[in-house]
Amino acid sequence: MTPDPRQHPRALLRALYDTAVARALPREQTGRYLPPPPRGRTLVLGAGKAGGAMAEAVDVLWPADAPLSGLVVTRYHHVPPGLRARPGRIEVVEARHPVPDAAGEQAARRIVELTRGLTADDLVLCLISGGGSALLSLPAPGLTLADQQAVNQALLASGAPIDQMNCVRKHLSAVQGGRLAALCAPARVVTLLISDVPGDDPAVIASGPTVPDPTTCADALAILQRHGIDVPPVALEGLHSGAFETPKPGDPRFAGHEVHLIATPQQSLEAAAEAARAMGLEAHVLSDEIEGESHVVGGVHAALARAVARRGAPFRRPCVILSGGETTVTVTGARGPTGRGGRASEFLLGCALALQGEPGVWALAADTDGIDGIEDNAGAIVAPDTLARAAEAGLKPREALDRHDGYGFFSALGDLVVTGPTYTNVNDFRALLVL
Repeated sequence: MTPDPRQHPRALLRALYDTAVARALPREQTGRYLPPPPRGRTLVLGAGKAGGAMAEAVDVLWPADAPLSGLVVTRYHHVPPGLRARPGRIEVVEARHPVPDAAGEQAARRIVELTRGLTADDLVLCLISGGGSALLSLPAPGLTLADQQAVNQALLASGAPIDQMNCVRKHLSAVQGGRLAALCAPARVVTLLISDVPGDDPAVIASGPTVPDPTTCADALAILQRHGIDVPPVALEGLHSGAFETPKPGDPRFAGHEVHLIATPQQSLEAAAEAARAMGLEAHVLSDEIEGESHVVGGVHAALARAVARRGAPFRRPCVILSGGETTVTVTGARGPTGRGGRASEFLLGCALALQGEPGVWALAADTDGIDGIEDNAGAIVAPDTLARAAEAGLKPREALDRHDGYGFFSALGDLVVTGPTYTNVNDFRALLVL
């Protein structure tokens, strides 16, 4: 049953989110990109939040009589129920995200071992999705897992955009920045990607383990300096000397490799827009590449929705305004203990404060992997009465924003969107409904 936007705005927004997620599910998108079995063996390697679902899709779609084996690492609790109940030919293991752990390091070492002895007759299918930077966590020579964890935590708190974070990560890694594909030579490598980054750059998604890296050690050093991030002396030495340099475009080890984007943020936003139009609403996709401080981006979206509500411009109401991308939360200067929250809830706090209860405006923001930051919610919903209900409950949205406690704020109001892991990841999804 199609939700009536005026009678059930929450249900409508949730339906649009579900549509966006469904468009990015690996089972529906993988088949058309699979190559035929090779003369030799087929090895499947991969990492990311969608890794379990991607491995399951390949296992189901690959010919039953063709050899298939491999190892994929995904986030804890992100193995699809069917695969957990009945494991396939590809082993799937779990590790920590967004800060790596020993399980991720062990998985990365095992993946490196599996590349040994490959020949030109062999095929390596690499299944890469967002989250792979942390899940495929093998430190560069001389660095430890503890070093990698500290740098990751500092990057996450810095407010740096994802391309800058991953530039640093790949130069301090033994497998990212094209190094995994280099290890697979002389085998043919086909990479299937689910994008979670603005611009869908394969070199940025999961820190590009299977594609050549155009960034340099000097770029990584500049990013560390710009954001005031300290790294161990061995890391500085490796970056300054160029010992940690990554394989570059034109490297012959990448000859004949293929890279396919099987799901992108834009495709999911367009699917949601089509669903909204089927409900009789105008739908407008702003961009799938929106970045910036989450609460600031929330305020900008609120200003646009308010203009539509009050003046009918630049869009006519009723309508839905959609956007995606990857915003950031810079954890600095918070008053009191830092709370619980992620990009989506921080966006919505900024949005609610800017809307000030604007009649007829509703908003949903959620991460398409089902996890907002490190919490158990995908995101939350803002309604015209959000601030009024908060005042009645003694909640102070500005203080919640200062503490980065969007989770606590929206949980107290009963406005969290909880989906559990979705087994895919095309990053932030935002929808504003103006009635």
